[in-house]
Amino acid sequence: MTEPRTPAPSALTDLIHHPYAPTAPFSAPQPGVFKASSIFFPNVQAMRSWDWKDKSAFTYGLHGTPTAYILEERIAALEGGKHCLLVTSGLAAISVVGLAMLRAGDHVLLPDNVYGPSKGFAESELARYGVSVGYYQPLNVAHCASQIQPNTRLVWLEAAGSVSMEFPDLRALVQLCRDKGIPTAIDNTWGAGLAFNVFDLDGDGSHRLGVDISAHALTKYPSGGGDVLMGSITSRDPAIHRRLQATHMHMGLGVGVNDVETILRSLPSMSLRYYAHDAAARQLASFMAQQTAVVQVLHPALEGSPGHAYWKAQCGGKNGPHGLEGAAAGLFSVVIDPRYTQQQIDLFCESLRWFKLAYSWGGPISLVVPYKIGSMRSLPEESLKPGTVVRFSIGLEDAADLQADLAQALQKAFG
Repeated sequence: MTEPRTPAPSALTDLIHHPYAPTAPFSAPQPGVFKASSIFFPNVQAMRSWDWKDKSAFTYGLHGTPTAYILEERIAALEGGKHCLLVTSGLAAISVVGLAMLRAGDHVLLPDNVYGPSKGFAESELARYGVSVGYYQPLNVAHCASQIQPNTRLVWLEAAGSVSMEFPDLRALVQLCRDKGIPTAIDNTWGAGLAFNVFDLDGDGSHRLGVDISAHALTKYPSGGGDVLMGSITSRDPAIHRRLQATHMHMGLGVGVNDVETILRSLPSMSLRYYAHDAAARQLASFMAQQTAVVQVLHPALEGSPGHAYWKAQCGGKNGPHGLEGAAAGLFSVVIDPRYTQQQIDLFCESLRWFKLAYSWGGPISLVVPYKIGSMRSLPEESLKPGTVVRFSIGLEDAADLQADLAQALQKAFG
């Protein structure tokens, strides 16, 4: 008996199921871009047994493709971690950490200079689910200790602080929490895995003392173009990673592979850009320190800035590119003398030609934002002088042009 003849597929079917696949090895500077929702299994047994959780298999696009796994592994290596998850933004990274590590009846402790949206998430979403929120003075370890409660289950760290740029005593804060058995998480966007290793605060490769979780806005330095929103969550402990991974999966979080591709393309130049931002920021912060309208400059690497000694202990030491000691990103803030009106300060910001009024940082274009710090804090301010805070994110323009721009705007606004 002859086998039934299989008819040739139509052109439409052949277009979709054509059997050609590349067979020769292919290697290039940039990884391949793999996009998928559905991922094919070779048989039913594989469908039932393959597990995506340890990156040994691919099961569904939401859990990752080779492209996403490559970026996760590179970010983990950059930060000194072992496990990494990609999310849609830096704030999403912070949110997943909170939801994974806390439950009703728990207490979370944040530095009072914490990133504003992180504070908003804790006070609205976490509080709605029965998590209480407390704050500590970022440069006061004893105050942090006094605010820890029996039900404190997570302490956040920020180095340097959002907007006001204080650099805390990370080693002492982490040791305090470790002694009490409380996990710590840090917003590592400023350090970017380059200024210091959050998982190895001793800096000797021992990993004896380090944070438990690092949240990173890849939107900033890893992207470098001001055109991608993405975040990462990095950890070393497998049990903590599993908790984060479960929440990440249950929330259905995924990132666009084209955005992953963009960050993968930018990563090799990140350290060059980071140190260029840093060198220009220190030059311009030093210039602003000489201006009569400025009563305080907030930059961790500058003498007299809040937490400078802690920055020097954690990030200083050996000289890096441009002859600079340590690393300190491309951000700084200034406090404008309180004798000047808000109208004058707004005029100063609006008179800048090369600095654009915009949030975020780490991109090629310099940015400026005036802040009302009083509305952002819950505790009395200990380290800032009275006045209005203006934050600068230094881009990749010529530093001399940026300095001239600052000079003309200062003259126009303050005389």
